[in-house]
Amino acid sequence: MVSGSGICAKRVVVDARHHMLGRLSSIIAKELLNGQKVVVVRCEEICISGGLVRQKMKYMRFLRKRMNTKPSHGPIHFRAPAKILWRTIRGMIPHKTKRGAAALARLKAYEGVPPPYDKMKRMVIPDALKVLRLQAGHKYCLLGRLSSEVGWNHYDTIKELERKRKERAQAVYEKKKQLNKLRVKAEKVADEKLGPQLQRAILLSIHDDDDDDVGHHFSYPFIFGF
Repeated sequence: MVSGSGICAKRVVVDARHHMLGRLSSIIAKELLNGQKVVVVRCEEICISGGLVRQKMKYMRFLRKRMNTKPSHGPIHFRAPAKILWRTIRGMIPHKTKRGAAALARLKAYEGVPPPYDKMKRMVIPDALKVLRLQAGHKYCLLGRLSSEVGWNHYDTIKELERKRKERAQAVYEKKKQLNKLRVKAEKVADEKLGPQLQRAILLSIHDDDDDDVGHHFSYPFIFGF
């Protein structure tokens, strides 16, 4: 990301699992305003401090905030975890200015890990991790569980897709481990068979390089002399 190093990566993929909602949103909002493109995955596993019952009661109070004459004019009450994160970040950005609108356009948020982000390196944000920021023993709830309680109907679907993705990733990892073992074994066999020959070849190449340097040393005066 931009902060600290001053180097802006092309795109940063953030794994939001077990990050605190407010801290995660504030850090991402700052990075977006600095010009960084951010993709957030696994939004359903974001944490909110406080128990599920308390958070559900707060959300129900939020649902009562609406326009009396035409509720469709707003406020809009998002149920999906990715949209809740998006709305939280929007509240930390001056989104009605051109700079803020451009910053918000650099954000993408998803439930689960859809392609092609399942094959990209994913980052965490230590300053927003629950294990580092939430007091031990303090109650918390997952954003996906809260969303499923207030009208989001895809929690089980996302969990099933995540289970399949993890199985595929585990299979790829096991195959990679086997290939690494075979490569190490092949290198060891090749080193035992070809070790002395490789040493002689390296010595010969060094000797040839020394001869070339000597030849160039004597040829330069004659070339420049003419």
